[in-house]
Amino acid sequence: MKKLFTNYNFEFNKNERKILKTFCNQTLKQIEGDKKYFSEIKVFNSILDKLESNSETIKLTKEERIKLKHQITENVKHLRNRIDKIWFLKKWLYRSMLNQYENILEIHFKG
Repeated sequence: MKKLFTNYNFEFNKNERKILKTFCNQTLKQIEGDKKYFSEIKVFNSILDKLESNSETIKLTKEERIKLKHQITENVKHLRNRIDKIWFLKKWLYRSMLNQYENILEIHFKG
């Protein structure tokens, strides 16, 4: 049976907040100048503002949750492809990033 209501309240720990802030800033830098990404820029700026607030619980909208989950999922796919093609030291660095993103997806965005 499909759930009728989804909870969009998240409680990220200090490390997860830092990772997500960096991720949002990185995403914004990549899409900043292109006008076709206006809605994504608006969404990621909103997410970033909420992450920088001092509140314990962060309430995302449905669109913010979907776009953030999609971007992190795509980033995980990209990192997996990169790990297969690089040498040991970079693989070690990328693997820790991959583990952090996968943990965020598993803990907060599964389902």
